[in-house]
Amino acid sequence: MNNCCSTISSTTDKTISDQQKIVLISPYDLGRQPFALAEPAAVFRNAKYEVECLDLSQQKLTAEVLASANVVFIYLSMLTATRIAVEAMPRIKQMAPRARIAVFGWYAPVNEEFLRGLGVDAVFGGESETDMLTYAESLSAADEHPARHQAVVNLKRIDFMVPDRHSLPALEKYSQLIFPDGNRRVMGFTETTRGCKHLCRHCPVVPVYNGRFYAIPADIVLEDIRQQVAQGAQHISFGDPDFLNGPLHAQRIVEAMHEEFPALTYDAVIKIEHLIKYPDFLPFLRDSGCILVTTAVESVDDTILEYLDKGHTAAEFEQVVSLMKQHEIALAPTFIPFTPWTTISNYIDLLNKIAELKLIMSVNPVQLSLRLLIPSGSRILELPKQETCIIDFNPASLGYTWVHRETEVDVLQENIRSWTEQAESEGLSRLEIFNGIRRIALSAAGSDEKDVTEEQCGEPVPVHSESWYCCAEPTEQQLASF
Repeated sequence: MNNCCSTISSTTDKTISDQQKIVLISPYDLGRQPFALAEPAAVFRNAKYEVECLDLSQQKLTAEVLASANVVFIYLSMLTATRIAVEAMPRIKQMAPRARIAVFGWYAPVNEEFLRGLGVDAVFGGESETDMLTYAESLSAADEHPARHQAVVNLKRIDFMVPDRHSLPALEKYSQLIFPDGNRRVMGFTETTRGCKHLCRHCPVVPVYNGRFYAIPADIVLEDIRQQVAQGAQHISFGDPDFLNGPLHAQRIVEAMHEEFPALTYDAVIKIEHLIKYPDFLPFLRDSGCILVTTAVESVDDTILEYLDKGHTAAEFEQVVSLMKQHEIALAPTFIPFTPWTTISNYIDLLNKIAELKLIMSVNPVQLSLRLLIPSGSRILELPKQETCIIDFNPASLGYTWVHRETEVDVLQENIRSWTEQAESEGLSRLEIFNGIRRIALSAAGSDEKDVTEEQCGEPVPVHSESWYCCAEPTEQQLASF
C-alpha cells in the first residue's frame, strides 16, 4: 500500500488487536463490490486487526467466519440493505456469540431505536471509520457481555486509506456493464466524495449529512482504480450521490484516470441541476470516457418536483435530454412515479413524456412501478401530514406508511408493479413492458390509445446488470436475494 495514502493510524497495542477479529458485512449495495467495506477493512488491517469481509449479495453467512468475531460491523447503505440485515440479525448473533454488533451507513442512525431493539450495540453515521476503530480499541476481548455504546454521527473530515478489496469476491461476480449489442464489461466501483451538498426532501443522504459533502483525496481514488483495473475492471462506476458536488475534484481524478487508462470507460450519477449548471463540462466527460450518466429525475410534474425539493423543473429535464444527445452521452433517468401527489393523469403524462423524448430504452421498466419511501428522518416529514398521506410508522418496513387519498392510484401502482415483475420474468422487451404499463394506466383513466411504436423508443443505451434505485420501496426480487 502506498504510504502517502495510509494516513489513518492507531494507538492500539498490537498484542490486544491481534486477539480481536473484525467482520464487516454488506447486506446489499446495488450489485457493486462495496467501497464501504473495503475502505474500513484497510483501516482495521492497518491497525493490525484480523479482518474478514462478507458481502451477502455474493456470499452466505457462515459460522466459520463469524464464530471467532469480536465485533461485527454491518453496512446499512439503503432500505433494502437494512431490511436484509434485520432478517439476518438472529443468524449473525447465533453464529457470532461473542461479538458486539455495530451498524454504520445512511440508514444506521435514523433507525437507531429499532436496531437497538434487535440487539445492536453501537451505531455510527457519517464519516465513521475513525469512530469504528476507536470503538474496537475500547473493547476488551475478554469481555463476555456487550456494552451499549452511544450513537456517533461524525460530520468532521477524516483521513482515508486505499480500500483493501482482496477479501471481497472477484469483480466479475458483481454487476457488469451491458452494451446494446450484448457485449459486457467487468465493472469496478469507487467514490470520489461522500455526502451531498443538496437537501432533496426524499433523499436518504440528507438526514445524516444535512448538506455536507467530503472529497476523498484524489491519490486514494486513483490507487483504488488502479487496483481494480489490475483485477480486471474495464469500466468504472462512480458511486457518489452526485459526481459534480465538487466538479474540479472530479475533473482532476478523471483527467489522471484517462491519461493512465485511455481505454477505460466510466459512468456517474449527476443531478439535472448540475448538468444544467455545468454544460461546458459535458464535452470533457464525453472525451474522457464517460458513456453513461444516471440522473434522478423523479417526476415530470413541477408540483411534485417542488414537494421533493429536487432543484430542477420538468423543462430543465427536457433540456438535459437534448444536451446529452448533443454530446453523445447516454442518459439513464430514474423516477419515483408514485407519490402522495401523483394522479392517474400525471402518471400518464410521465409515460407520454418518456415516449415523446424517445427514452423508453433508457428507462428500466421497474422505475415506472416505484413508490415513494418515507424513512425515519426524511425531510418529507417536514410537510403537513395531510399533504403526505402518512397514517403511521411501520417498524417492520422501516418507514412511514402512506395511503393515497385516491384509492385508484394505489391500485394502479400495485397493478403496474405486478405486471412489470411478471413481464420481466417472461423476458419481454422494454417496449412491450412499456406498452403494457401504458395500457393499464390508460384503462384506469377510462381511455384507450394506440400503443407506442418502435420509432418512439429511442436508441438502446448501456445498462448496469443490476438496476439502480435507492429512494423507493424495495422490490420483492431484491428482498428475495437474501
